[in-house]
Amino acid sequence: MKIHEYQGKEILREYGVAVPEGKACFSVAEAVAAAEAIGGNKWVVKAQIHAGGRGKGGGVKLADSIDEVRSLADEILGMTLVTHQTGAEGKEVKRLLVEEGAPIKDELYVGLVVDRTTQRVTVMASSEGGTEIETVAEETPELIHKVSVDPKTGLTDAEAQGLASKIGIPSELVAEGGKLIQALYQAFWDKDASLAEINPLIVTDDGRVVALDAKINFDESAMYRHPELEELRDLDEEDADEIEASKFGLNYISLDGTIGCLVNGAGLAMATMDIIKLYGASPANFLDVGGGATTEQVTEAFKIMLKNSNLKAILVNIFGGIMRCDVIAEGLVNAAREVDLSVPLVVRLEGTNVEQGRQILADSGISVISATTMADAAEKVAAAAAGA
Repeated sequence: MKIHEYQGKEILREYGVAVPEGKACFSVAEAVAAAEAIGGNKWVVKAQIHAGGRGKGGGVKLADSIDEVRSLADEILGMTLVTHQTGAEGKEVKRLLVEEGAPIKDELYVGLVVDRTTQRVTVMASSEGGTEIETVAEETPELIHKVSVDPKTGLTDAEAQGLASKIGIPSELVAEGGKLIQALYQAFWDKDASLAEINPLIVTDDGRVVALDAKINFDESAMYRHPELEELRDLDEEDADEIEASKFGLNYISLDGTIGCLVNGAGLAMATMDIIKLYGASPANFLDVGGGATTEQVTEAFKIMLKNSNLKAILVNIFGGIMRCDVIAEGLVNAAREVDLSVPLVVRLEGTNVEQGRQILADSGISVISATTMADAAEKVAAAAAGA
């Protein structure tokens, strides 16, 4: 789950991280009022979307007057902001963050992720703030410093201050910088985050260490522990089909291919997408119906996939373990009749009661292309999508 920059900064503020004074705004009038309340003579007007690269896309502007705040807010609100993370279609800006201007001396970077190799939280820090960390990793990897955190001790003073010193925080501010990094780690740990990033982390002309940006993503599997975070969710920033699928217990992610996939089990779903690519086609979605899909879930899955105008065929790949093949076959038949399938349907069943399941499909009267192996299924669905 992703949240906006201003929401991430509110969380960091709770943990003692210094952030600029700012306010979320949903209209030009609110943006002007925010700038007036903040005071000063410089403000930053920032588009709030769930994507990086906002500045390069024209979504972050500096204002030197209240009139300029008004003009920039009017320009950015409602614009379709295109960045390297939004894709060519971009995202409509529906909210802003108006902040006080900061006197920047140095721009640094600090971020946290879960390292699946060490099974620990890894803190990364670099002197190259304001630059995408992927670019730094590719071009100057020696400028990225890492600490793999022992969960028993947490991020220690020595580790945090060591990172602060290595990335160029002045010696008189190393203790302050270390505390900020420790606070970021604690927020990451307490909130079950999957990513926390401050880029840039700045050293100001007047000797402060401040989080000028904040990006925090959370592990959706842990949201039951954090009802307060669910309130931060912005459904306007999420795929409407993915939201609809979640209402029926379906794990669905939209992709840019032409072959719809309905599979039980995340591992099998990934393997199914891989083998579709191997046979020269591309998946239109990831869809895991879980271990006990009902007729209602299968029906809704078909409805969601059929909304995609690029869809050319559907592949159903089911391994019957907990979920019997005859049960899923009955669900497929009922669902196909209800939604009136308009694209070729390839079905591969294997596992418990597979022969009964195949017989149900054969006797159903619906148009089904049967497959026995994954390779057979992928070859047939690729051919069907191509019109063969």
